[in-house]
Amino acid sequence: MIDRDSLVAYTDELLQARAMRDWSPNGLQVEGRHEVRRLITGVTACQALLDEAAAAAADLLLVHHGWFWKGEPPQLTGMRYQRARTVLDAGFSLVAYHLPLDVHPEYGNNAELGRRLEITTQGREEAGGIPGLLWHGHLPAPVTAPELAQRLGAALGSQPLHVGPDAGPIERVAWCTGAGHDFLDQARALGVDAFISGEVAERTTHLAREQGIHYFAAGHHATERDGVQALGRHLAARFDLEHRFIDIPNPV
Repeated sequence: MIDRDSLVAYTDELLQARAMRDWSPNGLQVEGRHEVRRLITGVTACQALLDEAAAAAADLLLVHHGWFWKGEPPQLTGMRYQRARTVLDAGFSLVAYHLPLDVHPEYGNNAELGRRLEITTQGREEAGGIPGLLWHGHLPAPVTAPELAQRLGAALGSQPLHVGPDAGPIERVAWCTGAGHDFLDQARALGVDAFISGEVAERTTHLAREQGIHYFAAGHHATERDGVQALGRHLAARFDLEHRFIDIPNPV
């Protein structure tokens, strides 16, 4: 057991959350119970996850995608009211870490994806003005595009979309989980054979084909399930908490 503010302060420091520019506030977003015994983790603070956390008697819900995104309406009406009402009625805290959880070298989404694919990391580059957001390295041995797609599918539980050249060995790869597809040009400049991210745009297909680089869209949700779980396991072990990850399926 640990008090809420101490847990949040520790995690803020661990992830260097205050030092990073982001599109939503990192750290404590909604105050709940002071004492934390039961920690629930999930990817996105959607209504389904909030309902599951309430049913599980969570003291604190830790997510990657929280609330209060720039450009969203600030009023708590409709869907946003219902979400807030669920959290306040259940009495748990809502804590979110977005980019800090993507870039963290040990518990981050990129770190976890690299481990799953057994990539030897060679560097972490600035992308979109965010230090350490674009990772690159090499696989244990060269593979074909179908083989890498199969490996991604087995690791993440969803089959990726592959665009780009039809053939050619893949050994050097770059990756950025989530919505990193617009870093394709920067990945190509690193001299890699393939780039892995979560989402894909119409333009991505043409960029990959014309630059001769393999692109794999492995799913925004699928590529960002692991960081929050790794962080949750760490916090549970350090502070003797009960921890459970709840996955709300999302095909995107």
